[in-house]
Amino acid sequence: MAKVYEALRRAEAERRKLSDEAAPAVARLEWEPEAASAVAPPPKEPRASLLRRLWPGRRTEEGAGDYNKRRISLLQPDSYVAEQFRALRGRIDAMESPERPLRTIAVSSALPGEGKTTSAINLALVTAMSVGRRVLLVDCDLRRPRVHSALGLRPISGLAEVLTGDAKLEEAVIRADGAELDVLAVRGRPANPSELLGSPAMRQLIADAAARYDRVILDTPAALGLPDAKAVSDRCDGIVMVVRADSTRQEDVQTVLEILDRRRVLGMVLNGASADQGRYGYVS
Repeated sequence: MAKVYEALRRAEAERRKLSDEAAPAVARLEWEPEAASAVAPPPKEPRASLLRRLWPGRRTEEGAGDYNKRRISLLQPDSYVAEQFRALRGRIDAMESPERPLRTIAVSSALPGEGKTTSAINLALVTAMSVGRRVLLVDCDLRRPRVHSALGLRPISGLAEVLTGDAKLEEAVIRADGAELDVLAVRGRPANPSELLGSPAMRQLIADAAARYDRVILDTPAALGLPDAKAVSDRCDGIVMVVRADSTRQEDVQTVLEILDRRRVLGMVLNGASADQGRYGYVS
């Protein structure tokens, strides 16, 4: 835990000094169960305050630049940012073994706006660049989906339709333009997203996808305040958590690690850190 917080503090200090364009850095950490038990639980935040942070009243409009950043590994495959996601892919590959398969990876964050969807899309894109590898990206945010718009997709059916039995998986999956990446996006927004994501149908969908693809990347909703991320990540082989430098609070990181089960977290993506390659990279 100290390594996570040190990475956040370093990024916060760097952001105050530099005005260069931000780029994500990857922080890989491992936790031992006995060490986890020594961490005191964070103080509970009043529900009203938490909901205000989760769902702010004022929403900003997104432009083309926001969508382009979400698929930078496709538009600029030789960029520093794309290389960081390749490094993340390599870290995950190195952790996989016959005893510990990592076919299904959930990507989550504490709160909205911390770069979770951007990380999920770019990790899926660079993983799909591997020769002979079949990759599926699943948008599990049935409340505020972003994957389809970022990739310029218009799904006829999506995750909700598959879970309710109105469509089959192979019918709902579409290919992203310019990439060897299959996508299960969101078409309809159901009235019971939490129940659908926690249903036996979701468990079966993940199992079916893992049998057909070499890796499945699942973009989950933010973990605080909603049960959706927990419902999805419990059915996956591993979890990648996204935190934003100078934004994500340390107590939120600690709370999410408890919610999602820190023993299953493969590592963290430190988003919005300095692009200084000599200073930021992997934190071991």
